[in-house]
Amino acid sequence: MAVLRQELKILAIVFVSLATCAQTAGPPCCPDATDIKQLLLREKLESTIRDVDRDLNGVLGVAILDLTSSEQSLLHADEVFAQASSIKIAVLAELYRQAQQGKLRLPDLYTVEKSDLVPGSDIMGGLTPGVTRVTLRDLATMMIAVSDNSATNVLIDRVGMDNVNAMLAGLGLKNTRLRRKMMDINAAKQGRENISTPREMMALLEAVYRGKLFNPELTADFIKMLATHKHSPIRKAAPDAVVSADKPGELEGVRADSGIVYAQNRPFVICVMSAYLKDEAAGEAAIGKIAAAAYDYFDRLGRSSAYGRTVSPYNSHP
Repeated sequence: MAVLRQELKILAIVFVSLATCAQTAGPPCCPDATDIKQLLLREKLESTIRDVDRDLNGVLGVAILDLTSSEQSLLHADEVFAQASSIKIAVLAELYRQAQQGKLRLPDLYTVEKSDLVPGSDIMGGLTPGVTRVTLRDLATMMIAVSDNSATNVLIDRVGMDNVNAMLAGLGLKNTRLRRKMMDINAAKQGRENISTPREMMALLEAVYRGKLFNPELTADFIKMLATHKHSPIRKAAPDAVVSADKPGELEGVRADSGIVYAQNRPFVICVMSAYLKDEAAGEAAIGKIAAAAYDYFDRLGRSSAYGRTVSPYNSHP
């Protein structure tokens, strides 16, 4: 039965291609075989996503966007998931938006205060309260590179939680919200988690990529910040030389990772979220498998001709 459904889906893809071709103005044509092959290849990616979802003891949501063609691969993409540290992408976006508006400057200084320190602050916790001064950009680096929670909370106070949510609402994101600071256990007990959906986090990252939030200079710096090397499932799925601007998150029963991967000639956005995990390591592995399959797909598209042949610089075959 599963094989039959797969064959029916492939036939549907070909039928849509034929119908589109028939409606196109101009001389009679046949379906573009190269387009169909790429559709069939994308179906294999989506089949892998479904297989990973089926095998995971938990709930999975996926949104993948081809930044070249705007094609999407979605699975439970409108389900709301706790974001854990992935919500720090939104905090970073508001920081850079306010920098563009002149409400603050990234080089502005902050003096470390003992009252600001919370658990999960490997860098901030080692600094000298009342003495050490760092810039807002330094705090952002700590927030993204090592997921420092104290640095994140200082930035939330500086930019304002309401402003973060207003920025998100302005982008049309109805289910992405910053609802508590890091390590606010009481808020978490009350159900106030930081939340998003795969589709909405994908939309936020696409807006950044296409320069809809910041000028080119700040956009480039934002991507550089988000691409700070880290041990995340998406980062590990691509070669080290490939830029992966992502931010993972983890809580008990939850794993998430969202970012932009700059595959050669074919960058893409990938957002994978999970919940109700029986085995959190399995959840992280599931994100890694999907990210690896996505990178393999976009890498092949980016390095191949329209007919699917990969041409290496020193390939002398006819």
